[in-house]
Amino acid sequence: MAKPDYRRVIVKVSGEAFSGPNDFGIHAPTIEAIVKDLVDARGLGITIGVVVGGGNLIRGAESADAWLSRPTADAMGMMGTVMNALVLESALERAGAPARTMSALSMPQVCETYERQRALRHMEDNRIVIFAGGTGNPFFTTDTTAVLRAGEMHCDAVLKATNVDGVYSADPKQDPSATRYDRLTHEEAIRRELKVMDATAFALARENRMPIIVFSIREPGAITAVLGGKGRATFVG
Repeated sequence: MAKPDYRRVIVKVSGEAFSGPNDFGIHAPTIEAIVKDLVDARGLGITIGVVVGGGNLIRGAESADAWLSRPTADAMGMMGTVMNALVLESALERAGAPARTMSALSMPQVCETYERQRALRHMEDNRIVIFAGGTGNPFFTTDTTAVLRAGEMHCDAVLKATNVDGVYSADPKQDPSATRYDRLTHEEAIRRELKVMDATAFALARENRMPIIVFSIREPGAITAVLGGKGRATFVG
């Protein structure tokens, strides 16, 4: 991948990444590694926003069943993203990088409520803005949130940090014969029903001509490598 010219990006970090080698919870060494990578990327002069998931604490859609409605389960998942955002904000501040958590769910005693103009000012002041609470609505994933916030913040790309080094035709952990793609269009990702992001996120990215770069957060320095055009990743755009 040639060196991209990105000056402002959204990094989407899944909740599962926060648990590191564990199945659940928050793994402090993993958080520290993610923070170091974000701080190093900021040091390159790149303005960064982060959208966090909550799957290490609760997965809203998967929690919905006969006794728990999808809107309620999704609200619980959104609150999980706020907890992860606060952890990341604290770790970034401790590392010397100014950061702000902004939640689409109003929690004024805990963090700022998301307002587009205020978020833009934070980013212009070179703060790392952590977007929590999803879109604030049920039935929308944090992948869709990442593309939405990228458009609102005038970002150049979405960096989707996952547990694998790109987009595959199937889950490579389940299917060793899965094909890895170096490049895809948004339309191809939708048509092939690739599960790395949901179709709504891909469709929104296609409409706004927003590139999505999918890479593994497990590799040290993965974010800065991708930004330098050296990382192993899949480019969707």
